[in-house]
Amino acid sequence: MIYTVTLNPSVDYIVHVEDFAVGGLNRSSYDTKYPGGKGINVSRLLKRHHVPSKALGFVGGFTGNYITSFLQQEGLETAFSEVDEDTRINVKLKTGDETEINGQGPTISDEVFNAFLEQFSALEEGDIVVLAGSIPSSLPHNTYEKIAEACRKQNARVVVDISGEALMKATEMKPFLMKPNHHELGEMFNTVIDSAEAAVPYGKKLIEQGAEHAIVSMAGDGALLFTKEAVFLANVPKGKLVNSVGAGDSVVAGFLAGISKQLPLEDAFRLGVASGSATAFSEELGTEEFVQQLLPEVKVTRL
Repeated sequence: MIYTVTLNPSVDYIVHVEDFAVGGLNRSSYDTKYPGGKGINVSRLLKRHHVPSKALGFVGGFTGNYITSFLQQEGLETAFSEVDEDTRINVKLKTGDETEINGQGPTISDEVFNAFLEQFSALEEGDIVVLAGSIPSSLPHNTYEKIAEACRKQNARVVVDISGEALMKATEMKPFLMKPNHHELGEMFNTVIDSAEAAVPYGKKLIEQGAEHAIVSMAGDGALLFTKEAVFLANVPKGKLVNSVGAGDSVVAGFLAGISKQLPLEDAFRLGVASGSATAFSEELGTEEFVQQLLPEVKVTRL
């Protein structure tokens, strides 16, 4: 079973406004809302690949109820922990350049967090737990390490798609997969990575330090997959970038879907890259049909 963890989910309110004027009355030409959060995105994409998962995390209030009901209507299994305060709302203002205003999120008490951690004692060997996104300010900085330790005790595998301070310790969790982008990989090793060639030695270091697989996304230059045995480079299909939100999560979901279906590693990687591209070229998360349409355009080369 695949479990996704979104510690600080959101309702993403996306507003399109033409000729936005600061200080004036603006009317939207189009608006919509979706459940937000990297782990939630992974679960939703896995569902589109017909791979079951269970979404974990913290929700509260009417916004939390919206997230839970939305996911259940999509046929997703959830086991969120309830908190007293409302789940945050993130505003994505699209008017030429995109402007984002992200809410802070609810306070999570020690009692609720400890009960949340107890869930991982029921994991079974071979289960996969995806840790993705930011850590709420009310939780300790080592929250992901605590979850990873609970997973290790059950011989479950951990996937990390995180950033900031938590990313610096990601390899210590001995993850089954980690997925930094090239900027994040550069931050990890205090350097600038601006090409696939420049990324290779540092991606290999991730494996040396304890990761089993690492996917490094290179934006328009494709993506790299690192394993103990080899390094693979995939191109990205041609298309117009419409939406950068969720593209990396879609790569993770596509790769895990391929692993769950026991595809060869290179084919799982191709599916991940096609899934990320489908989301990047769509207003929302990519559909299975669009992924399949793009899949033949993704070529994987062993370096």
